[in-house]
Amino acid sequence: MIKKNFIIKVLVEISRIILGVTFIFSGFVKAVDPFGTAYKIEDYLAAFDFSSLSFLALPASALLCIVEFAMGACMLFGLYRKWNSRLMLLVMGFMTLLTLYLAIADPVDDCGCFGDALVITNWQTFYKNIVLLICSVITFIYHERISNLFSGKTYWLAFLYIFIFIGLFTFRNYLLDPLFDFRPYKVGANLPELMDVDEGKGRLEESFLVYTKDGVEKEFTEENYPWEDSTWVFVRMETKVIDEGESSPIKDFVINKLDFNPQKTELLDQYDITREVLSDSNYVFLMISPLLSEMSVSYLSSFEDIENYATDNGYKFYCLTASPTGEIMSWANENVINFDFCTMDERTLKTIIRSNPGLLLLKNGIVINKWADIAVPSESDLVKPLNDLPEYTSIDAEYENKKNMFMVCTFFLIPLLALKGFDFLVYRRRRVEEAKSVEKEEP
Repeated sequence: MIKKNFIIKVLVEISRIILGVTFIFSGFVKAVDPFGTAYKIEDYLAAFDFSSLSFLALPASALLCIVEFAMGACMLFGLYRKWNSRLMLLVMGFMTLLTLYLAIADPVDDCGCFGDALVITNWQTFYKNIVLLICSVITFIYHERISNLFSGKTYWLAFLYIFIFIGLFTFRNYLLDPLFDFRPYKVGANLPELMDVDEGKGRLEESFLVYTKDGVEKEFTEENYPWEDSTWVFVRMETKVIDEGESSPIKDFVINKLDFNPQKTELLDQYDITREVLSDSNYVFLMISPLLSEMSVSYLSSFEDIENYATDNGYKFYCLTASPTGEIMSWANENVINFDFCTMDERTLKTIIRSNPGLLLLKNGIVINKWADIAVPSESDLVKPLNDLPEYTSIDAEYENKKNMFMVCTFFLIPLLALKGFDFLVYRRRRVEEAKSVEKEEP
């Protein structure tokens, strides 16, 4: 009996840790990039023909980040064990069925369960959910055996802090660009290298010539097709994928510059300047606005200051958008803007930076820095050429990530540890003293 209880306790604790860590990680990486999570929700809505509900994607993203992280933390710390284990089982039952359908039907490329931090296939997601479902069944049945790190009197304080922490963290990443950048356009990324695939490692395809004879079709290669036998009649050419190979992390990064007449009422010409921008040995500013009609114009003056600064110091400045040409001309005239406009794929622009507008700084095709609209350098800060402003051009991304992770962990754990100390010193000690007094009173 003792051995059985020990085995059950071990299984419960292992399941609790697996569920808690997985949900915390999943909720955290979604909260790092709430806009990215919203875009994935939009993909789901489009796949299931609910595109009309896309306006709910961002609030649904924020809610998903917060609830998922809070559920994981409650499971890991043993908070509200009964209700949380029920909710966990319900969620995992639904998600397992959903990911089974996704694996079979393949309506989206990946489930997005871990954001851009860890991309796994739909089948891998389903297998992962099978493990989590088993763990959730165990914790549901034996929820009373889940270790709780806080007493019942401090449950609500711990839960409230967890909820506030992840809520504020999500809101921070909504206002600014993600604190941790898992996208290929992060600071320090060499875009030309990420756009290429090493020779021999790319997609391998082979073409076949299909001929027919006596009503029977047969495939031939270019080396053995029956060119001397007139009884074979050519039908078509087919291309088959022999090996998917490696794909480049960056796709659809193509910058088309638009040349308008001085009044911006007519498009005169457009041409590809991608190579020119990525090979420029000087600094290049790219203002990113996926759709001008959705831009927050309250920050437009800051970008005009950047454009003036770039002109004064000999740097290129382009405004990249996916808006139609007519809309670009109307918007430019309405806001009295004289930017150099370029077009690019909308999804690519949304991947580069989440805010609308945002700012990207390149040099030799390397991402030197990037700013959300609210964080764009002010005119008073840009008083020197960029080479004399190391705070904008010498960013150690790896160091920044480590520092930010340390700060996040500190803000999350220190208050909980303090609450745990208070809980131990006050409530648990009081409980021990009461138990001792009861023992003394017994005959």
